[in-house]
Amino acid sequence: MVDYLSPSRRVFVAFNYTFLIVLAVLCVLPLVHLLSLSLSSNSAVAAGEVKLWPIDFTWASYSFILKQPEFLKALVVTLKRVALGVAVNMTLTILVAYPLSKEASALKGRTVYVWIFVFTMLFSSGIVPLYMTIRSLHLLDSIWALVLHHAVPVYNVVILLNFFRNLPKELEEAAVMDGAGQWRILWRIFVPLSLPSLATLTLFATVSQWNAWFDGILFMNSPAHYPLQSYLYTLIVGLDTLLKNQTDLTLLENVSDRTARAAQIFLGALPILLVYPFLQRYFMKGIVLGSVKE
Repeated sequence: MVDYLSPSRRVFVAFNYTFLIVLAVLCVLPLVHLLSLSLSSNSAVAAGEVKLWPIDFTWASYSFILKQPEFLKALVVTLKRVALGVAVNMTLTILVAYPLSKEASALKGRTVYVWIFVFTMLFSSGIVPLYMTIRSLHLLDSIWALVLHHAVPVYNVVILLNFFRNLPKELEEAAVMDGAGQWRILWRIFVPLSLPSLATLTLFATVSQWNAWFDGILFMNSPAHYPLQSYLYTLIVGLDTLLKNQTDLTLLENVSDRTARAAQIFLGALPILLVYPFLQRYFMKGIVLGSVKE
């Protein structure tokens, strides 16, 4: 049976679809233009001929970036950072959010703990104390300097805390009656029921770890230990000098600072663009619905 839609409702639905389509196009067009720039020749870009389709198609900009010996080293560092960082972030987020989601009667001093975490969101000690702390722990030039200084993302803790609080209390009560302890309740009930929220927070943590660049420059004394985004930043800053030192006329004909920068930006965003569709389905629905029957 098809639901009847009033004329005003039809206008509203049509307007919504039109608005969302236009918004999606406006978000996609800059990325398409960037990709076209990176795949076009230097002369076509300089003449302003490139819009939404590559002119004089060439892979020269990507070849130039990927052939830099430091690129693969930086990529390996970033992959290690993402793997370790996301694992540490999610583990600590779950372990912090679960007890803080309990009532004050169940966890003594819960309100104090919550305000301590909230305080860290509002106030920061600054870069100098952070650097001195990392140095005093002898973590400079190590992968742990990139991972541990923001191991507990408080914003993610708040999101997961509220998600845990909204789970049916009957599930925990039934588990307690069956003899389950808090550790088993967390990993056998709360975590499986929180997959939509955990998938979202995993994406947040992945994007945060992948896009971070300043801490790599701050904590790494050697460019050989830079993560990918820090390396790309230094490459962008010194790109003009790097191109001026090139003697390959074919390369200079097809690569310019604009095409190379476009290729770098696209390479930096590509992994997130590939990961996002696989996690998007968790944003649409939860698996908690129907878990408790009256």
